Amino acid sequence: MGWRAAIEDYINFIRVEKSLSGNSVSAYTHDVEMLMEFSDGIGVEPENITMHHIQEFLNHVDELGLNKRTQARILSGIRGFYKYMMIEEVIDQDPTELIEGPKVGRKLPEVLSISEIDAIEASFDLSKPEGQRNKTMVETLYSCGLRVSELTSLKLTDLFFDQGFIRVVGKGNKERLVPIGDKAIKEINLYLSDRNSLSHKIDRGSENIIFLNRRGKKLTREMVFTIIKKHAALAGITKNISPHTLRHSFATHLVEGGADLRAVQEMLGHESIQTTEIYTHLDKEYLRDTILRFHPRTGR
Repeated sequence: MGWRAAIEDYINFIRVEKSLSGNSVSAYTHDVEMLMEFSDGIGVEPENITMHHIQEFLNHVDELGLNKRTQARILSGIRGFYKYMMIEEVIDQDPTELIEGPKVGRKLPEVLSISEIDAIEASFDLSKPEGQRNKTMVETLYSCGLRVSELTSLKLTDLFFDQGFIRVVGKGNKERLVPIGDKAIKEINLYLSDRNSLSHKIDRGSENIIFLNRRGKKLTREMVFTIIKKHAALAGITKNISPHTLRHSFATHLVEGGADLRAVQEMLGHESIQTTEIYTHLDKEYLRDTILRFHPRTGR
């Protein structure tokens, strides 16, 4: 099996079997193509790659000046490719199995306080048609811990307010039920009254989508990002935030309040508990900062 044929088969596998997004497919393809270009220089086919070759490739990537986080991501892409080769029985030993990735320091994300979230919501002019919609988006992102793509894809038929849940379609088209509080339900119901006034011009295919622009089309991720960035500045918040910051804040506030990490994992739709564990680090940072600021023995 040559490189190009192997990569094409792998792309089909992650697109169809794994249901990865177009962006993820492009990223994994790029990682494997980097290894292909390196291997072309030494004349080695994908099934003949050894651990030694992978190590040489990683040294090559390091010499290109790419940061450790990018190097770790590239190695992750290569691992996925060789796991696929093992599944297809093209190889009987994974050359990446014993490779140690570069040490990557975990950058803790920005987190908003409840008062900062309230300030963003208060910055919307509710006399304007989009005001209630934008306030509702912020409250839904924070109350339910959604990814921005999950918010923009949320449907009217995903709302189960009588049961206190919404249905969310996450990465890999995996569905989960997320609890929704009274405040978010109230804001959504207020917005739906405004949304109904658009019924005469809703774009075909968007009839079931909750959050629409003024032309009746589904909102883009970029538009949500722009709205939140703008109104965080209007609220006087200097932190570098995005829609994902509200998701981080949701999880951090739950952990700080004593929520079980497995429950938080379920609500966020994380495949691995290790991804959720970053919020225990955030909690420790919060505790450490509190001690340094207020304890009389810290010398501050």
